[in-house]
Amino acid sequence: MMFQPVSSLKEKTEKKEFLELAGVYTRLVQVFCEKQGITPESENVQPGEFLKELQDTGVIESGQDLPVLEEVLGKEWPAFREAVAFVCTHREETEGLVDRLSGKGRREWQKREETEKKPSLVDFFCGAGGLSLGFVQAGFSIKLANDTEEVCMETYRYNHPEIPPEKTVRGDIRKLVEHLEDYIQEAPDVVAGGPPCQGFSEANRQRVIDDPRNRLYKYFIKAVEKLAPKFVVMENVKGMMKVAHQVVEDYEALRIVRGDREYTYRAACQLLNSQDFSVAQSRERLIYIAVRSDVQEKWGITPESLFEEIRENCQGNPVYCLEDALEEIRPLDAPRIKNQNEVDSETTGKKIDVNRQGVYRNPYLRLINGDREIPFLFNHKARYVSDVNYEIYRRLNPGDDATDEKIADIMPYAHRNHCFKDKYFKLIPDRPCRTITAHLKMDCHSHIHPYQVRSLTPREAARVQSFPDDYLFLGPYLKTYMQIGNAVPPLMAAGIAKVIKKYTQ
Repeated sequence: MMFQPVSSLKEKTEKKEFLELAGVYTRLVQVFCEKQGITPESENVQPGEFLKELQDTGVIESGQDLPVLEEVLGKEWPAFREAVAFVCTHREETEGLVDRLSGKGRREWQKREETEKKPSLVDFFCGAGGLSLGFVQAGFSIKLANDTEEVCMETYRYNHPEIPPEKTVRGDIRKLVEHLEDYIQEAPDVVAGGPPCQGFSEANRQRVIDDPRNRLYKYFIKAVEKLAPKFVVMENVKGMMKVAHQVVEDYEALRIVRGDREYTYRAACQLLNSQDFSVAQSRERLIYIAVRSDVQEKWGITPESLFEEIRENCQGNPVYCLEDALEEIRPLDAPRIKNQNEVDSETTGKKIDVNRQGVYRNPYLRLINGDREIPFLFNHKARYVSDVNYEIYRRLNPGDDATDEKIADIMPYAHRNHCFKDKYFKLIPDRPCRTITAHLKMDCHSHIHPYQVRSLTPREAARVQSFPDDYLFLGPYLKTYMQIGNAVPPLMAAGIAKVIKKYTQ
């Protein structure tokens, strides 16, 4: 279920999430009508059918909840009621439109998934689901996903409707690892994740796993030990290279007994760049791969040979640039009034809008969208820009940064240019984009649009990361940047997954 029944809402955050999902339902129907050239009007729908749609969606448990629903939705109630009525009276035309929100629709999705035999993945620190999406695109089935950020898990659940709700768990891995058997009983083919590792000893005297700041990494290793997967894929920042040998040692120290067999692992790591996987971004990540001993013996493979195969598969991949990600999307103006980021408008963009492009001509957009025609465009909203920053954005040319003489007279951080050179940077269109980071939630001065006087929108950043245009990021506007910046590019994840999948039989 995406919706929590309205009668069970207790916390303020629960109500906020409910209102957002109701707004998504309403907006999907409105945009559908706009695309079809229909003017939505109050529909004549039978009360029983209307009530059943609300129950199937999961909004209410019984008709007695209707007054509560109307009270919670407040001024949004008429539009939501109209949208639900429209779906009831246009079943055939709206088939699949709100399935990701509907409890009934999601159950059907999950039934179809159960009938297909696929290699399995458990994804810890899953975030908004970029790595999972790549593995799904490569033919994997997600058996468990976990993260501590509620907004990330809401985004994850919406975009991965094939996963039962009890297998998408928000919570601390330190607690989850103690009762993993309640969620998954069989060893998965792959355990993946990117545990944060803040504690690096410059002298490498202290073991990474022993540093208290790396406790989450420690529990990731413990989860691997409990689940005994065939493969482990762990991603982390480039800076972790200095302790990479310690991480490899941690995997290779594992001794897992299952029945009369003892499993061990061999591990290796390499720096991989997302642009080699045809992602329109230069993003280096440190990838670890560990292989269980029986799998090594069966297939005659090693982590090193898998990395070699991954790199061979990247040979000949087209290299895409920022401008490839920015094509076939409508131009926007930046809001010039504060506190307008959450407000939809024709000039500054909308959270859910009609995709005016129809079929994509651009090969990069066809690639990330799976050659699909996508009717809607999500999260394409420009960010507020102050008068000073607007002028800085306007004066800079692609490739210019905070030290450029053209902005010396208005540069607010000029005295700190020695350490904030990249505080402002106008992106270069004919090169792979610089790395999209979670810092964009703080400000986007480092990712100024090369042609328009604004920063990248969340949708443009998501395209750079290789997310399809219909991957909806839920939550507050600024937190969408955090979700996108922290994600593993799906195309990169898929490139790794395709090689590993061959050896999961």
